[in-house]
Amino acid sequence: MTSLHKTTSPASEISTAADLLQQWIGLDPSTIGLAAIDRAVRIRMESIGQSSQSDFVALVRSNTMERDRLVEEIVVAESWFFRDVQVFDFVRRFAITLASMPHRTPVRILCVPCAAGEEPYSVAMDLLDAGLSADQFTIDAIDVSQRALERAAQARYSPNAFRNADLAFRDRWFLRERGVCVLNDAVKACVHFFWGNLLDKVFQTQHPSYDIIFCRNLLIYLTSQARWRVEQTLDTLLVPDGLLILGAAEPAILKGEWLPAGAASVFAIRRGVRVADKTISRRHSVPTDTSQPSIRPTTPSVPPAVVNADAAQPHIQASNQTLESVLHEAGVLANSHRYADALAMCHTHETKNGPSPELFFLMGILHQSVGDLDRAEGCFHKTLYLDGFHEEALLSLALLASQRGDTRMAEKYRLSAARAFARKASS
Repeated sequence: MTSLHKTTSPASEISTAADLLQQWIGLDPSTIGLAAIDRAVRIRMESIGQSSQSDFVALVRSNTMERDRLVEEIVVAESWFFRDVQVFDFVRRFAITLASMPHRTPVRILCVPCAAGEEPYSVAMDLLDAGLSADQFTIDAIDVSQRALERAAQARYSPNAFRNADLAFRDRWFLRERGVCVLNDAVKACVHFFWGNLLDKVFQTQHPSYDIIFCRNLLIYLTSQARWRVEQTLDTLLVPDGLLILGAAEPAILKGEWLPAGAASVFAIRRGVRVADKTISRRHSVPTDTSQPSIRPTTPSVPPAVVNADAAQPHIQASNQTLESVLHEAGVLANSHRYADALAMCHTHETKNGPSPELFFLMGILHQSVGDLDRAEGCFHKTLYLDGFHEEALLSLALLASQRGDTRMAEKYRLSAARAFARKASS
């Protein structure tokens, strides 16, 4: 074995390291490129004074600590507080509905991966601001990166973690200390951090079921086999009427019977069940969110623009609405399968107020949802024209390229997305 490694080329050793990462964490090497893996390997080799790549690969095979340190160099632990505000709006209403049920146990929430804690802490702040007490919910936050978990435990954040226009939450829950923001201990106490790997066979047995699971922007980095394993794990961990939150490009790559959760976000989905070749929603024990109007999906026999008279519907005309409200109401329409109406709302707003990357991105997701991949691709390109570092548009284009079988372009888009992530993380 030793002599074989000595005769192997460096390129082959990097490929071997990529294969090991694929086995350990399900990483699809094409999503970040072999150059990034090569860089991570070299960083670890220099840190331990190792000059032979073959010897280093042999080391990470046998030494779990060094394996985890290599994973540290690969994992992109980049996030910010209240990323995609509309998602948190829906999760808050969903959690309040659950918490208000008689004899209800604490609402259980999982964030995996959790990066440096921005997402689970956002959930905790939001629920506390909504009036829930700390004993009405519990949040588990899990990541494969020990370094990210250490940063999360410290809960000290630079200005880069605060990217939203409304930063009132920062004044309520953080103290300024020498250029960083330190999180309030009351929020920290609501979140429990653990190391974990979704691909571990014991992961499911180590954690009880959850009412809400955040798993955003992980699946897009995994191989198809690893995605399916993670999806099965999430399906097992989610209660029958639970809520699963994914990244923008991820619902389309799931294999199971999942349905839009409705209201507020096209990225919130719930489990469906296949009965007589029809997918129906499993909504038995969780009450309908009464804070939002009831919206009925349009039936196939009724044109998409027709509105049921007895159901409150969003306004289709968007000429006088803000971009934020258009994105919100278009999401409501999309979650009711009224994709044509959602697109009409977006087009109306664009005609009246001009283009925006957020608008084009949503339009791309809508076209993708109905299988119009050419128009979806066009919208994602328009998104990048206005925002060249829109990583979710880049990842969506990578997904479309993979579906076409164009692996070269898929890797190019994924590398660009990785650079966009790195650029935002360093800014």
